[in-house]
Amino acid sequence: MLSSASDLDVRPLSLMFRALGDETRLRIVALLVHGELCVCHLEKALGLSQPHVSRQLGILRAANIVEARREGTWVYYSLSNQTHEIVESQLGALMKAFGAERSLRADHGRLRKSCGPNACK
Repeated sequence: MLSSASDLDVRPLSLMFRALGDETRLRIVALLVHGELCVCHLEKALGLSQPHVSRQLGILRAANIVEARREGTWVYYSLSNQTHEIVESQLGALMKAFGAERSLRADHGRLRKSCGPNACK
């Protein structure tokens, strides 16, 4: 049994769940499980504007769920190395439990359909 609240730091876990508590952010993370993506890829897959997607990515970055990598004028996002395995396994279990696989697969299908290798150029 824990003797005090300081024995267990739940803040990182709390930040992660809060960040994943939004539908758009959850959909972004589900797409990033498949690999690194540019904002333009996420816009097309989710049918959302660039400012909206960027705002949601900022929240995910603040929670250390997503990392950014700049290449020229483009910024590519991926799941953080620190949380990738945890998020990927938990997201898969939750998708199955809540039956969300179909709708999240639809996002991935739109991504594959509309975003070729030169989509951002």
